[in-house]
Amino acid sequence: MHFMGSLDRLLDNYERLTANYRPTLGGERFFTDKEVSARLKVSRRTLQDYRNEGRIAYIQLGGKILYRESDIEKMLTDGYRSAYRQKAI
Repeated sequence: MHFMGSLDRLLDNYERLTANYRPTLGGERFFTDKEVSARLKVSRRTLQDYRNEGRIAYIQLGGKILYRESDIEKMLTDGYRSAYRQKAI
């Protein structure tokens, strides 16, 4: 019974690790629109607007849209605005 319990825990750990595993292709990770919208906290419709406006690069394979991790980071970096403080007069 102890052995079977250990196997169950091992299987649970394996499933948890592989659930978020994203293999790389050419050193690059790719995400679906569902994954990107969850990470950026925007709707999938907003992502479509970003694609239409040319704000974010994407790859279309058939009906599937994929985003490179580096393109997402570039979009975020390009949109970065440093904080500023107005001086009291």
